[in-house]
Amino acid sequence: MNVLHLKFAAALIALCLWETPVFAVETTPYFFPYVSPYEATVMETPPAYQYQAPKDVPTSVFKVYPFPDRKIPDVFWYQDGLTCSLVYQKEEAPLIFIIAGTGARYNSPKMVALQRAFYQAGFHVLSITSPTYSEFVITASSNMMPGYLPADAKDLYRVMQLAWKKAQKKIRVSSFNLTGYSLGGIQSAFVSKLDEEQKVFNFKKVLLINPPLNLYSSVSRLDKMLLANVPGGIEHFGDFIDDALAKFSEASRAEGFVDLSGEYIYRIYRRYPPRQDFLASLIGFAFRVDSSSMIFAADVMNGGGYVVPKGVRLNSSTSLTPYSQVLFRTGFTDYFHEYFFPYWQKRHPELSEQQLIDKLSLTAIAPYLRSARKIGLLGNEDDIILAPGEIEKMVDIFGNRAQIYPTGGHCGNMNHPDVVRYMIDFFRKEG
Repeated sequence: MNVLHLKFAAALIALCLWETPVFAVETTPYFFPYVSPYEATVMETPPAYQYQAPKDVPTSVFKVYPFPDRKIPDVFWYQDGLTCSLVYQKEEAPLIFIIAGTGARYNSPKMVALQRAFYQAGFHVLSITSPTYSEFVITASSNMMPGYLPADAKDLYRVMQLAWKKAQKKIRVSSFNLTGYSLGGIQSAFVSKLDEEQKVFNFKKVLLINPPLNLYSSVSRLDKMLLANVPGGIEHFGDFIDDALAKFSEASRAEGFVDLSGEYIYRIYRRYPPRQDFLASLIGFAFRVDSSSMIFAADVMNGGGYVVPKGVRLNSSTSLTPYSQVLFRTGFTDYFHEYFFPYWQKRHPELSEQQLIDKLSLTAIAPYLRSARKIGLLGNEDDIILAPGEIEKMVDIFGNRAQIYPTGGHCGNMNHPDVVRYMIDFFRKEG
């Protein structure tokens, strides 16, 4: 999920004035200030509790071109290759590839936080944009239809090899490692399995951070967070946002100034704690924004027929407002049933919807994950993208290689000192 959208959501939190905040009591060494998984997901780790890493790290930004001869439609005139980044050490060091979560780029806030922490710990870091981000769909996806994990893994593996080809001119590497969060977490598992077959990197360690167990199950939950929590339904989402902005203005006047820094948002949160249904709708909205951009790119790149009529040529001056209005009313599950599944069934006529859903899961490769001792899991008991019982199923697969925190929501505690230290220790330990 794109953190910028959640930061926007966090700014809006100031508007909802109706509940009393609840904070966890420090009964264990791990302390996280939000017991609500929705608050944890939106607000993330407050600045005072965050892991401290250097803000300035040596970084090289470059592009790769997996399909240099691909003709890019005029409406995407600004796209030119897939951007990656390398955070590098002067000396030889182990390298960690990071795969971003849904709709996130190589330089999203969560990615940058991981880059800084791993750099401080002595690693090189190569950051890869999510296959669900439009730039990846347009320039680096082989089928331009993101979501099928085995195919996405092949696309990611191709990008990682091209990125490494450029990075190796600048750095010396002692080993290769892999991680990813949210969707990037489950994709890391499939990329690791692919690497077992092709052995380009021979990953030493692989860490899955807050992955879904089943992709379809998780996106269904995210779709419902929006649909179930906007008063009057999705048709009234504009009124919902207008009301939220008005309350934000009211809260800002009370504070005397406006500042969207983490410290300011956290202070507003303490003063005006938000309603849970409001937070849930904002999380669902952020996911809807990300999925809308992905669906539009996939539709245009495959010749249209879903949102954009076939034969319609879009260019830089075409108004995209009519398509946006349709896309904001199109959930990821709509995309799955109406566009994604028919695409794959056309190529595999024997494939049923349930079979495709089952393939988009860690359980589809559970035998590999049970045997691959180099792979670990980092999750939270209250992760909002997991259905009841799914965290237990993941623990059953990974056994003592699963590190589960009691709170943190979905990726909300990724910058918590205990969590960051666990990540670093995971990659440092042998075996």
